Amino acid sequence: MLTSLAFIFLLGLLFGSLFRRLKLPPLLGMLLTGMLLSPYALNLLDSSILAISTDLRQLALVIILTRAGLALDVAELKKVGRPAVLMCFVPALFEIAGVILLAPPLLGVTILEAAIMGTVVAAVSPAVVVPRMLRLIETRYGTNKGIPQLIMAGASVDDVFVIVLFTSFTGLAGGKEFSATSLVQVPVSILTGLAVGIVAGLCLSVLFRRLRIRDSTKVIILLSISFLLMALERQLGTVVPFSGLLAVMSMSAAILQTCPTLAPRLAVKFSKLWVGAEILLFVLVGATVDLRYALSAGGMAVLVILGALMLRMLGVWCCLLKTALNVKERIFCMLAYLPKATVQAAIGAIPLSMGLPCGQLVLTVAVLSILITAPLGAIGVDKSYRRLLQGP
Repeated sequence: MLTSLAFIFLLGLLFGSLFRRLKLPPLLGMLLTGMLLSPYALNLLDSSILAISTDLRQLALVIILTRAGLALDVAELKKVGRPAVLMCFVPALFEIAGVILLAPPLLGVTILEAAIMGTVVAAVSPAVVVPRMLRLIETRYGTNKGIPQLIMAGASVDDVFVIVLFTSFTGLAGGKEFSATSLVQVPVSILTGLAVGIVAGLCLSVLFRRLRIRDSTKVIILLSISFLLMALERQLGTVVPFSGLLAVMSMSAAILQTCPTLAPRLAVKFSKLWVGAEILLFVLVGATVDLRYALSAGGMAVLVILGALMLRMLGVWCCLLKTALNVKERIFCMLAYLPKATVQAAIGAIPLSMGLPCGQLVLTVAVLSILITAPLGAIGVDKSYRRLLQGP
């Protein structure tokens, strides 16, 4: 296992830095590293690492959502108003609908399998979006209309909304019967996740104010509570719908509201944790991909992804109707809402691990969506924000 970890981190860093020099997102180099190390290529990873890769990917997802929550200013979110709420779910619904329309005829899957595939690819990536929006806030591009806050807030909640739908659809595919209560579970899980997360965040804020604790210790406590919230989702899932990921994000957002001087320091700590977690996440998801299968299914899968992306961009445009944003600013929002990476890497292999017939195809589409949209969105944002947004 130690040798495998050495390969993962050293080669992940190497290929990530090479792609950065090529002006491409480093995560693409990390994905390539995983593909090369995988059992389907050089076979250099120990089976014990692959056996716990699902848990490691979930760990990385917890870290990035906590980091996003620590940067999610509720006051700024309220200032943006209605579009921020719509951006949390409308673009994702448009993209899921696109996959449901295109995947059955092009890929030969059922409607339910297409819905699972749609929920996997529909989530925008905090790993790509959040750092770029924070940079725009620091350089004051688009802040006069709250554009970075709008995109960052929408991207953070968008993930949780899509994951809740993904859990419902995979449950149906696993043999659970569909009922009206299945639809009710989505808003209920969002509300319970928010409530529990806010209460946990307020309690931690009181603890951190009353006790003299090093910031590093606070990070350990925050991570531990996050893991307990994720475990609580599994324990309560059959009784009360509950979103552990949303609880994690709302907990850290509550800490930002109640401890505004502490939250930025914790965010810096989590940014450092993300350096290692990002490598694990993307290398391990690359290692789960059968390259031969990906190549055989690639052409039709790319058409599905591109068609669904067009509908996603239409969904973003609809969210921004009757706002003060001009055409250039709306185009920027459409570009910024394209990147996929974090959630696709974290949940893309779950249908395969569940033994679903569509599992390998869903994983292939998830990885292809990262390879297509991560550079498209990241490069689009980096190259266009000075031309499309109003600067300082």
